[in-house]
Amino acid sequence: MQNHFEEQKFTPTTTCAGCPIGIVTRTVLNATEDPVVVTNATGCMEVTTTVYPNTSWKVPYIHSAFANAGATVSGIETAKKALLKKGKISEDNLKIVAFAGDGGTYDIGLQALSGALERGHDFLFVCYDNGAYMNTGGQRSGGTPYASTTETTPAGKKSIGKIAGRKNIMDIVVGHKIPYAATANIGFLNDFEAKVKKAFSIKGPKFLLVFSPCVLVWKISTSVTIDVAKLATETNFWPLYEVENSQYKISYNPKQKVSVEEFLQTQGRFKHIFKRPDGTDIIAKIQQETDAEWDRLSRLAQG
Repeated sequence: MQNHFEEQKFTPTTTCAGCPIGIVTRTVLNATEDPVVVTNATGCMEVTTTVYPNTSWKVPYIHSAFANAGATVSGIETAKKALLKKGKISEDNLKIVAFAGDGGTYDIGLQALSGALERGHDFLFVCYDNGAYMNTGGQRSGGTPYASTTETTPAGKKSIGKIAGRKNIMDIVVGHKIPYAATANIGFLNDFEAKVKKAFSIKGPKFLLVFSPCVLVWKISTSVTIDVAKLATETNFWPLYEVENSQYKISYNPKQKVSVEEFLQTQGRFKHIFKRPDGTDIIAKIQQETDAEWDRLSRLAQG
């Protein structure tokens, strides 16, 4: 049973059944006993947690525009410094958190995020990555996987779905030489929580990229969200690792290699692949790219 302190930070949402947004927010907010201020870019999390006249947030909360969560956390942190300097607050223990989906991180919000990282503000940016613009119906984003069907990359006789792969947002973030960045997965909560706690213990900009399946657009059952999430990491489609002061570390090494095909088969957004005459080649390409990325990360982790 959750304790009273946890219940005061975040309460139930109006998300779709099976949506992991509540898991993401609770895991982050409950990883610290210090005061927290949240800013949240427009997206599924925002619209399902702030349905007027109700709110799921029991901490100070700012709704940012789609593009400027990074700018908002910069302003919050600057205000905190000013209040400390003026003696308006006495303790420098305020945790500043930004939540955004992949659209508000990879694409529309990238400029503001990059600026906040480069300036070195003290905050934690959490991207809940569900691989498309889910709030507006499932349009492709920079985080949408290759060959996935979306509203703007529909699969058909002449189309395999999205023809480009995912933008490597972790490499972009790590390129800013911040003290901490990591991937996480709602199917691996102990790892997720440990990374949040580590991030909160570090001064400066931190970044967490969290795998968050979307039941509606991925076309999966509401009861298998966690199973699909776990399979993403077991197949190395979503490797778990962290980068602390430019040093890579693999967080989870699957004991038995599982083909990425098993992950693809769980979701309706990929079902067209298995009906195409060139489907085997498409799957082979995804497997090859998955293996290549895992090998690259393994080499980086070995120094």
